[in-house]
Amino acid sequence: MEVLKRRAFCLWPPSGRSGAVCFTSKAYSTVFSPQPPCSRTESQNREAFRQAVVNTLERRLFYIPSFKIYGGVAGLYDYGPPGCAVKANILAFWRQHFVLEEKMLEVDCPCVTPGIVLEASGHVDKFTDLMVKDEKTGACHRADHLLKDFCKDKLEKDHELSAEEAAELRHILAVLDDFSAEEICAKIKEYRITAPDTKNSLSNPYPFNLMFQTSIGPSGSSSGYMRPETAQGIFVNFKDLYYYNGNKLPFAAAQIGQAFRNEISPRQGLLRVREFTLAEIEHFVDPKDKSFPKFSEVSDLELFIFPREDQMSGQPTRRLTIGEAVSQGIIDNETLGYYIGRVYLFLTQLGIAKDRLHFRQHLGNEMAHYSVDCWDAEIESSYGWVECVGIADRSAYDLQAHADRSSVPLVAYEKYEQPREVEKLTIVPVKKELGLAFKGDHKMVVEALEVMGEKEALKMKASLEDKGEATFRVCALNKVVTIKNSMVSISKEKRKEHQRVFTPSVIEPSFGIGRIIYCLYEHSFYTRPSKCGDEQVNVFRFSPLVAPIKCTVFPLVQNQEYEEVAKQIAKSLTASGISYKIDVTGTSIGKRYARTDELGVPFAITVDSTSSVTVRERDSKQQIRVKVDEVVSVVKQLTDGSVSWGGVLLRYPTHLP
Repeated sequence: MEVLKRRAFCLWPPSGRSGAVCFTSKAYSTVFSPQPPCSRTESQNREAFRQAVVNTLERRLFYIPSFKIYGGVAGLYDYGPPGCAVKANILAFWRQHFVLEEKMLEVDCPCVTPGIVLEASGHVDKFTDLMVKDEKTGACHRADHLLKDFCKDKLEKDHELSAEEAAELRHILAVLDDFSAEEICAKIKEYRITAPDTKNSLSNPYPFNLMFQTSIGPSGSSSGYMRPETAQGIFVNFKDLYYYNGNKLPFAAAQIGQAFRNEISPRQGLLRVREFTLAEIEHFVDPKDKSFPKFSEVSDLELFIFPREDQMSGQPTRRLTIGEAVSQGIIDNETLGYYIGRVYLFLTQLGIAKDRLHFRQHLGNEMAHYSVDCWDAEIESSYGWVECVGIADRSAYDLQAHADRSSVPLVAYEKYEQPREVEKLTIVPVKKELGLAFKGDHKMVVEALEVMGEKEALKMKASLEDKGEATFRVCALNKVVTIKNSMVSISKEKRKEHQRVFTPSVIEPSFGIGRIIYCLYEHSFYTRPSKCGDEQVNVFRFSPLVAPIKCTVFPLVQNQEYEEVAKQIAKSLTASGISYKIDVTGTSIGKRYARTDELGVPFAITVDSTSSVTVRERDSKQQIRVKVDEVVSVVKQLTDGSVSWGGVLLRYPTHLP
């Protein structure tokens, strides 16, 4: 096991390349500093690098602000041609890597979701962030972000902070997610935090629901929301998917689609937006058996993990195999571990740097009460560590919540080879007695008694037998009531069962595609000197897997014969399903190479004769000479990964420009 204490990273290719600027990111140093503020110089380097990346992305139309001619709208972006192609390639690989490989059931559900569905899931009541308003202008800000920015800014720039003051600020950063509205309000007042733009005073924080609300149909009587995630569409279809799968567990369902969150103060480009693409998997499994038949395929994968115990004790990230993490109980079960491994392979095959990717376990204050274990795949970027994929064991909560609200059982069955005699708890409310005692509230008392857990029911039974009455909390009434012996019958009966009925657990990997794309842009970007050495050239080192354009076709000079050969090659590329860009302008070949290097095109075909052409590899700038009738086959093999550049160098003569 290797412990990572300090990692230096270079945001563009290996050291030694002219124009590369490296900076260092300290690993997590204490529990109170999960993402330590960087020095002013490092912060300036990050911002300069980020600006170079964003300027290139917007200038080459990877993405741009939406509705730009009207001034744009915060948190909304349009993908241009190369950005669309990168996104499409990533989603195609996601389908291949997960849906096809794991034989998942893919669905496509509506973005507009009835209110009752999101009430059952808890989103209507709990999907909120705390908001504050500028008391003069009415501008809205997310309260925890203002407090977080204040703490980071003080730690970075205030060199007169005492050790105690610095420790307090780090502690706030560590536990901020668990702060109540009252605690955030107290800190905002204590530190005299004001509106960032106007310096005006702020209102007290209050919850703001992040869902976009709408109505379904012209009458407005049916409320709805734009879905904040794609998962609920899978959960409500569980019964039909289970039947489609032959009534067998385990199985996984997947969905790619748009989700919407009305962010209070969107920022950080593609990392925090109001409409975004999610790719989500819901793996349904027997809660008594979370083993995975293909676990051995990932058990030896070694990656950086950050267990909650290490976070709490101030330890740095460590390198561990998935098999070791599961066997030591760090990762709860094999199915969860398997998906962590598959996520790791997916991200690194896209081009995410292995040493800038880790898996962080949620702390106790981050996890929902029903969650068994949760991990985030976090990628290091110029913004810091960015959560891009969440992998969570959500137990049976989601299916149970929808079953309770819809009154439709969302269950699975395990048939026994031989009938089994089991002792079952039976709860029979006496509705007449309850009606006399609770009048109009008796239905809610009856429902609460019927869904009572076994432990609570046995405790009530003992109290009824001993005292003749028992206290019982009815959540729907939000009060404690007294149940008398005549109002309910609780007994255990022996019966034969031919099958076990249970609510499956759900293990959910959820991918923020926009965040992955932005981190990939940063991990792929570097600069190098032009051929003349008088300027720096921007390059995206996209792999052929995700590159928006796989190759370019250039006649060396404006020549009719060369242009005819170029058109012939282009036609063959189209027939082979290879995206390309053809440039027959008279611009120098060096400038044409530079233009396409900036788009991340991995290969360039240059037509300099009618019988053979050269093929150039983007990062090494090496060239080989290939016959015209062979070149498309060579490029096809390179782009589908069946041969490496090193392999073709052994088969074809090198060309020196």
